[in-house]
Amino acid sequence: MKITVPIAAKGQRLDVFLVTHFEGHPAPYNLSRTRVKALIGDGCIKMPKRHKVFTSQILQGNEEIFITIPETVETSYEGEDISLDIAFEDEHMIVLYKPVGLVVHPAPGNPKGTLVNALIHHCGDSLKGISGVKQPGIVHRLDKQTQGLMMAAKTEEAHKKLSDMLRDHVVDRRYLALVWRPFEEMKGTVNAPIGISFHNRQKMAIHNKGRSAVTHYTVLQQTSQLALVECKLETGRTHQIRLHMAHLGHQVLGDELYGNPPKGLKLAQKAFLSEHFSPTHGQALASYKLSFTHPITGEQLIFERELPANFKAVLDYFV
Repeated sequence: MKITVPIAAKGQRLDVFLVTHFEGHPAPYNLSRTRVKALIGDGCIKMPKRHKVFTSQILQGNEEIFITIPETVETSYEGEDISLDIAFEDEHMIVLYKPVGLVVHPAPGNPKGTLVNALIHHCGDSLKGISGVKQPGIVHRLDKQTQGLMMAAKTEEAHKKLSDMLRDHVVDRRYLALVWRPFEEMKGTVNAPIGISFHNRQKMAIHNKGRSAVTHYTVLQQTSQLALVECKLETGRTHQIRLHMAHLGHQVLGDELYGNPPKGLKLAQKAFLSEHFSPTHGQALASYKLSFTHPITGEQLIFERELPANFKAVLDYFV
């Protein structure tokens, strides 16, 4: 396919121009900037008068661009028949409730049995391709030990728009967390940057070289020992709520990485807690509300789940 860059596009980056040019086109032509970068790397985008093509190249107008978009290929991941709790699904996207213990994406330690494997099996041919591969587009993740509502894209267009919506902070994501110790202030905001820990590469940490991270919290209920908090994410950094709550001195129950139970717990209390929050039962963090505008239809979607049973049991126990 040959494209002649119009004069009106002068000053635009190559990747931005191509994404805009193909906006609204059916797969596989509904490109994202990530997909454009991959196509350039594969030699599928060429400009005869340019020795080298790169994504940030500034256009002057009247250039000729030759683009070849390969057919969508099958994913290397296997589909697996894993039960899914689906809240919403259409040809563009899916919203579901991820249980504790389910890893979102295959990795060296978890090549199978993940949410991606489950979605490949469940969605089948309705997956139209993300970056040229027939696989679901994961736009945000939950930790293995965190339960809750998640969304994933089935098409390149939906994936791009959902990713943009998350980047622009127009998706309302709310979590419930059970944390140690009651609060003095019933509402607040934590604005503390998060990056990889300098001391332990397996952990995240709050430091001035991290990326911006903002969490708004509201205390919904509390006892003399713990509190039920609603957390609204403005950003979505790895371990953000867990770190921000720990930063305030209110560690999430069952969080073995950042959590420290208060001293003085009785043996019976410790035993009860281990039955409800542990590596098997997860940590006391749940994505319970998700609201956003459908990326294709424009419909306003709101999903909400009740307080998980193990949260309620622990709250009642410590009253």
